[in-house]
Amino acid sequence: MEESSNFWQNSSSIKNSFRFPKIDLGKLKVIAKNRGRIKHRPGLLAVLIILVSITAGAAGAILTNYYWQNQVIDILEQQGVPIIRKDTTIQNNYIPQTTQEQRIIQAVKDYSPAVVSIVISKDVPILEKYYIDPFGGLNWPFGSDFLIPQYRENGTEKQQVGGGTGFIISSDGIILTNKHVTLEEGAEYTVFFGDGSKYPAKILAKDPFYDLAVLKVDQSDAPEGERKTFPTVKLGDSSSLQIGQTVIAIGYALGEFQNTVSVGVISGLGRNITATGEAGFSENLEGIIQTDAAINPGNSGGPLLNLAGEVIGINAARSSSGENIGFSLPINMAKRDIDQVKKTGTIVYPWLGVSYTLITEEISEANNLSVDYGAWIGKDSLGKDTETAVVADSPAAKAGIKKNDIILEFNGVKITSENPLAKIILDYNPNDSVNLKILREGKEITLIVVLGERKK
Repeated sequence: MEESSNFWQNSSSIKNSFRFPKIDLGKLKVIAKNRGRIKHRPGLLAVLIILVSITAGAAGAILTNYYWQNQVIDILEQQGVPIIRKDTTIQNNYIPQTTQEQRIIQAVKDYSPAVVSIVISKDVPILEKYYIDPFGGLNWPFGSDFLIPQYRENGTEKQQVGGGTGFIISSDGIILTNKHVTLEEGAEYTVFFGDGSKYPAKILAKDPFYDLAVLKVDQSDAPEGERKTFPTVKLGDSSSLQIGQTVIAIGYALGEFQNTVSVGVISGLGRNITATGEAGFSENLEGIIQTDAAINPGNSGGPLLNLAGEVIGINAARSSSGENIGFSLPINMAKRDIDQVKKTGTIVYPWLGVSYTLITEEISEANNLSVDYGAWIGKDSLGKDTETAVVADSPAAKAGIKKNDIILEFNGVKITSENPLAKIILDYNPNDSVNLKILREGKEITLIVVLGERKK
């Protein structure tokens, strides 16, 4: 069951970024007594003389003690007696207090250089204000009191309109981020590194179904031998995560604070939410990671690391109504996109063209089925008919798959709740030919299907 809620996507508007309040120096006053003439009072003069004498005596005692202390130390050192001196130097290297703290510091140190801030710029119209006279220039006694303000375009100027985060996955500058970071039509993208360097970036591909996009640092203007090799992150395995596991989020917080680090734990796994953002952007996010590590506007597309420094998630959204509730896409979800972009430059999905329910022991018993696994075509979880079992003119229809068929195996892989059809099919590409083992009216048959391309 999908959890439907209103979640704020975390690309940040530069215009609304946070600023520290300025201190009004005019309100700070120095409190001092007014100057006045000092009257000569004998008693007061005597007290002052005594205080000066005491102060001078104390100073002399301190200097004398310091002199003889150094004399004694010099004599002892000449006689070979070891002297223990107090170290008053400031230690510049912080020593972590726990093993976990050490691992967090090391992970950030090793992989934050591969995290980039993405700044989005666009030509924005310049609006010029002018006034019109609704009375057509008549000489009214009210003068200009009734002039109406109007606005008109007067050229354009380049402005920063948003920001997000990304991380480098290959040394030639391929960057993974969220798709909603790259929604601005006609925008330019610039990536900033922690060392202050910046490069233009271009979009290579956007995932048609998930909140993922792939960019690349544009070094086309640099000579072949002068192109930079970039630091990269290490991708982990999001299939082995545990609730309570420590995680680290790095991102361009509020579109202003570069490579901000926050630490938390995995609060939940397999969450399904509906995330909404600016300009009406909305997307269903399924099977994602929940964390209490702070994910702020501008963190979108940043990495979620484990203590080994491996990326296990891509920060994508946070709750606008709760505290410490953030969400990240599992990194395994993005690995297929990365491989496809590197090989073909695009992101496409295979398509079979059926509706089905996964058979479990409970569904099998309730419907008197002869098997307790597989994909039951044209049925829902209650065993009732779906509106469409096999899409007309789809790969499944062309191969001869029918309503009430049960797909037992997909190219030799058994279909189960832990290994569903939707997951298995993602290991293939459009135009791949696969064998399906099907149970039809108590008999097993094999059909050959040529997969199509799934459209949005």
